Amino acid sequence: MFDLEPGKLIVIAIVALIAIPSKDLPRVLRSLGQFSGKMRRMAAEFQGQFMEAMREAELDDLRKEVGEMRDAVKESVKLDGAFDPMAEARKQITGAIRGDEKPSKDEDAPIASSETQPSAALQDEDSGLPPDSPKKAAT
Repeated sequence: MFDLEPGKLIVIAIVALIAIPSKDLPRVLRSLGQFSGKMRRMAAEFQGQFMEAMREAELDDLRKEVGEMRDAVKESVKLDGAFDPMAEARKQITGAIRGDEKPSKDEDAPIASSETQPSAALQDEDSGLPPDSPKKAAT
């Protein structure tokens, strides 16, 4: 801070011993210690305030970025009407019960029943192979 090297500190200490009488030396050293403690506390407080200001500045930047992203998402995803998942679910269930609603293009094709398509797990009785695999020629 003050660019005090050990050699300079020794010279200052010798001059202080010569200039300050021995009976006042403990009092001077105590007040010097208290002064250095106050300086350290003030420096730590300043550093803490500086770090807090930096965090607040970073938070402001983050809030600004999040706001911009939120606005971009709102612009890209616009809902025409109110989103009501219960009404959509009710419509799908009643349509499935009545049998008049066709599956949407997003959904997978319906799975065929076991009567129309044999399971791959069933084995062919003659060869022990699944029905889809080519049969071995009997020799």
